[in-house]
Formats: sequence, C-alpha cells, structure tokens
Amino acid sequence: MDKLIINNIKSLGLDMINNAKSGHPGIVLGAAEIVYTLFSKHLIANPYDPAWINRDRFVLSAGHGSALLYANLFMAGYNFKMEDLMNFRQVDSHTPGHPELDVFRGVEATTGPLGQGIANAVGMALAAKKMHQKDPSIDYRVYVLVSDGDLMEGISYEAASLAGSLNLDNLIILYDANNISLDGKIDKVFDENVLARFASFGFATEYVNNGVDINKIDEAISKAKANKKPTIIKIDTIIGRLSRKQSTNIVHGQPLAEDDLANVKRSLEFENAFEFSKEAQEAYKNMILKRSMDKYNLTSKKKIEKVTLNLNDFVFDEVNEELRTSNGKIITHLGKQNDMFISGSADLFSSNKTKIESAMAINDTFVGQNLYYGVREHTMAAIANGLAMSGYKVVVSTFLTFMDYLKPALRLSALMNLDVIYVFTHDSISIGQDGPTHQPIEHLGHLRMIPNLNVYRPYDQVELKLAWKTAITKNNPSVLVVTKEKINNFDHVANIEKGAYIIAPHKNNLQGTILATGYEVKVALEVQQELYDKYKIDLEVISVLDYNLFIKSYKTILTPAKKVIAIEAGHSISWYPFVYDKKYIISMDTFGASGSRDEVFDKYGFTKDKVVTYIKKLID
Repeated sequence: MDKLIINNIKSLGLDMINNAKSGHPGIVLGAAEIVYTLFSKHLIANPYDPAWINRDRFVLSAGHGSALLYANLFMAGYNFKMEDLMNFRQVDSHTPGHPELDVFRGVEATTGPLGQGIANAVGMALAAKKMHQKDPSIDYRVYVLVSDGDLMEGISYEAASLAGSLNLDNLIILYDANNISLDGKIDKVFDENVLARFASFGFATEYVNNGVDINKIDEAISKAKANKKPTIIKIDTIIGRLSRKQSTNIVHGQPLAEDDLANVKRSLEFENAFEFSKEAQEAYKNMILKRSMDKYNLTSKKKIEKVTLNLNDFVFDEVNEELRTSNGKIITHLGKQNDMFISGSADLFSSNKTKIESAMAINDTFVGQNLYYGVREHTMAAIANGLAMSGYKVVVSTFLTFMDYLKPALRLSALMNLDVIYVFTHDSISIGQDGPTHQPIEHLGHLRMIPNLNVYRPYDQVELKLAWKTAITKNNPSVLVVTKEKINNFDHVANIEKGAYIIAPHKNNLQGTILATGYEVKVALEVQQELYDKYKIDLEVISVLDYNLFIKSYKTILTPAKKVIAIEAGHSISWYPFVYDKKYIISMDTFGASGSRDEVFDKYGFTKDKVVTYIKKLID
C-alpha cells in the first residue's frame, strides 16, 4: 500500500505538470516519499476539518513543488477534486503554480519565494508554544519541507537562528537534499556543512542517506519528535528519480518529454492520465484519521478567537511630543487589551518606541508580548506572517529605509491578506545626521504600489489615532509611517473616508491646494499662513493620510482648475496624478546628506522660507 500510494502521488503530480505544460517534476519524483511518510505515519490532521486548531502544520517552503503538494492532499482525502488537479496552473483554479494560503484545503501558507516558508513555520511554531502555555491541550507541531535553494537564502538562517534561541522543539525541518538547483549542480556554490551550521544554532540534527527508504525517514521523524530542540533532518534524494534526466537541473523546472513521461509512468504502474486508486486514497486518508481522531475529539471544538481591539477610550497624556512616542503609547494601550497582540522590532525597540511597556519579552518560556527579533528584518516580517496565520495580531517595526530588507515578506503579507501591522519610523531626510544610508527616499512610493496594503503617514496624534483605529479593523496588512519629529498637536477633526481631508481651509478666494503628508503637513501649514499674511496668496492644505484611498477619490476633494502643489520629503513618483507638471512637486529625487535636520531641510528646499519663495513663484 505504501508503494501504491507513493506511486499514485508521483503519477498524478506528473500528469498535472504535463497537462499544464509547466511545472517542476523533479521534486515530485524525488521527494514524494518524504511527504508520504510524514502524512501517513506522523502528521496529526483531519482531512475533513483541515482548519482544526490543533492540527500539525505542514509548510511546503519549496513551493515549486506545488504539484507534489496538491497530488498528496488529493490522495490524502483533502478537499481537492480531480478537476482541480486537471486545472493545475490555470486561471482561477484551486491549484495555482505555487501554493497559495488555503487552510480549508490543507495549504498552510503562500510559498514559492524561497526561504519564506521556513520563517513562516518558525512563526507558526512560536504561536503553538504560546498557545500551549495558555492551554496545554494545544500542542501541535510544525513541519516544513525545504530545498537546497531555501537554505541558500539568507532568511532561512535568520529564521533558524531565532528558532534555536527560542528552542522551538515543536519545529521539524525536512531537508530535501538533492544537490541540484535551477542552474545546475550546487557543489561549487553551496558546499557548506548544513547540519553543522544548524547545530550551531541550537538544532538537533538527523540524517537519512536514502530518500526512498520510508522506514529510515520514519525513524528520523520519530527521533525529531522526541528531541528537546528544534530539528533538521537532511534527507538525500535524487531529483527526477526514474526519469532519463534524473540528477540534472533539466528535470527541475520543465515537464518531462513525452517518451520519458511514458516510461516513468510505466514504472509507476499508472499509465493512464489522471488515473488513481480509490482504494489507495481511502487507505491513505484512514491512516491519518486513525492516528489523529483521539486528539481531534479532545480539541475539535476549540477555535482561534479573533483579536478584538479598540481605541475608543484612549487619550494622549501629552500634546507636545515626538510622534513615535505617541505611537508607542497606542501600542502599549492595545497590548493591555489582549495578550494575543504582539509587538516586535528588529533590534530597534528603543528607537521605534514600539515596545508594549506593560508586557514582558517573549523568551523560551513563551510568555510575554514583546518579541526581540535581533537584527533580522526579513525574517521578522516572515515570522510575523506565521504568527498572523495562527491567529495573532502582530506589529513589527524598523526604520523606513530598512523596509528594503523585509519587503518580500511584506509583499506576502498582502498576498495572503494577513493583518500584520508594520510600523516604520525615521521616515524622511529629517533624521539628518545619520545621513543618506538611513534617509528613505523611494520607500513611500514603493509601499504605495503594493496591492492590498494600507499605507498611512499621519501628521499628528489625531491622525495617528485615526490610522490605528482603521488599521486594527482591517483584515489585510497596514503600514504606519511615523516621524520621530516632535509635533505640537492641536485639536482638530480628521477624516479618512477619502484618504485625505482639508486640514486648513482657504480664507476667502481659493487660489490653489497644497497636498502634504506626515511631518511635511507642519511645513505646509506654516507656508499657508505666511503666503496669506505676506502676499495674500490664499491656499488650502490637504493632509493625505491614506494615499491609496486618496488616489481613488481625489476628484471629489480637489477643486478643478486650481493649482495643486505636493510637498513630501520622498520621491516624486506618488504625486504626478494630481499636478500639472513636475515643478509643482516639492520632493526628493536624489539621496540625502548628513547634517542636522535644519541643515538638511534647507539644503533640499523643505524649510518654510524656501517653500514660501518657491510656491510664490508658481502662483505668480
């Protein structure tokens, strides 16, 4: 029966790839035994209730192996139909080219960008530990299948290092070691001792020298489950095994030739396309159910409760302070409401001010709400995705310019529709003496281009609180870009329904509009007042809190035939939809410079006097 099921998984995977004329047959033929052994002999799950809270998680970090995943889940009795397999890699199918989060079909994470799934699995394992600390009946494990390519990506080592420090002994990494990547053999580019490196992180290590020996794989997983450390199991496999092109990069990412496919399927004893054994399918499903049902019956009624937060009763205790400090007070207030609200920073709690002041640090006892990631921005965001997939409300923070380090994981937050909240401080050239390495220029424009991402750049406490009130109600990720500058707040009414609002109306005869965000709103308000007092130039100021909402509704806010001027200490790319030409944008299209805030603002034309002079010429 083992052989029958494994061969059927391989055959279906090859059929999917052949039918789509696209895919990765190498991992299907090389790693099916690993996945089968895990599911048939170890994984605690219920194919009839795939979202059960206490199920073991299986993450396919090697997301190019999606055909293997779907074929395996189909044979294991999950909610995949033959039609789904036949529509592999087709538009609007349930079987996209790389796995996309779909827990009701057994797909635990969106994977494909290599290394992300490992870090997601670390987040899931941490979530399981925290849940277990509160409720000992919750005790699931997290398994992740990784490739050589996964382990070449730096994020995998960031994630493993933190997993070792936290001693996540419920995390088991299955390493499909076939020594081939897309461009060929890896011996000249990846010849380190992987197990020794993971041992240095605090992992236990196991080794299987034959990737088709399910007894040895079974034994290694059993040992890993008994270890008191996270474990990596290296399993030597042959990519594309049985194919004429086995052990070559050719079989990694393109369908088998017709005659090669026929020979392989003949060896598997499934010669017809999309043929499967109902007997094998039923047996495979029952293996999982028989092992899992006792635990399922004990915990099936437990649910992940939605993290509910509110700011209705929150009032700032100081009106003249750095906005990052005000932001930290909101985070502390929210942290007191629910212990499933977690805030983390990439070694910048003291600078971001994002620590939940009333809470402890998360360590290997798994209490607390403050997660110290160390200098690991990329894995911070990917681990946060794993925590969010497990029901936690997560804040992560760093400097805006270091968004570059974590952007791939942030993009996946948006793709998976996860409500991770990103806080980016030190948001412009105003940080001055740290110089251009730390002064973000293109980052706001970049963030605003990511689909399904809310991007807020608040001016003051009023807008900050409104941005947070909006963000905590969203089911998709949000970014709060927060200045470290001191803002003298004033009492006013802000509105986010259209993304922007008139923060300072014109006096008598509207001659134009200034658009600004964040700290530059302060500059715009000062400029508006001076232009009117000195020259009777009558402008209104619009604060753009949520750019992506504003770009959808700006025609209902801006007055036609009036000049529009945008001020933002970032790249001009965001503002072209609203202005006549580039001269109406006061922006940064070069790198900054090191100096005091006032010196840098003066050099690049963001002081009140320079903006007044510039706008007067435009209006004249």
